[in-house]
Amino acid sequence: MAIRKIVEKGDEVLRKKSFEVTDFGAKTHELLDDMYDTLVKADGAGLAAVQVGVLRRIFLVIDGESVRDGVIEFINPEIISESGEQKGVEGCLSVPGYQGDVTRPYKVTVKYQDRNGEWYKLKAEGFMARAICHEYDHLNGVLYVDKAENLQSSNR
Repeated sequence: MAIRKIVEKGDEVLRKKSFEVTDFGAKTHELLDDMYDTLVKADGAGLAAVQVGVLRRIFLVIDGESVRDGVIEFINPEIISESGEQKGVEGCLSVPGYQGDVTRPYKVTVKYQDRNGEWYKLKAEGFMARAICHEYDHLNGVLYVDKAENLQSSNR
């Protein structure tokens, strides 16, 4: 397990669409473990594989108040329903020093695979729904700054 470098805004890889995961072997497990270590070190709420330069449809989202509470690993996720609306402040490990208001669904249902290729379905609301949507956007080359209002420096 290792800490990987987080790719920052301006790197063209962040604007590319990620590819489906078809191999659930040792390389995928190593990537997931490295992403977890990277997320712990960065103390973030989520991390997509593209943020460490890997164009695979994988992201992690914290399962609690902090990454130390654990994470959910989403592989080949698909948001199958969304409802409601919430507006809140977001930041991103790939856009350090900035934050902005983003409108997202209040509830989402997402189907995804785990590290062994097993399928699951999760209903999320509030912050968890926001984090899933934020990371899901990364898989499609979209950054939160594309949707944000009142983008400003968080280094005040």
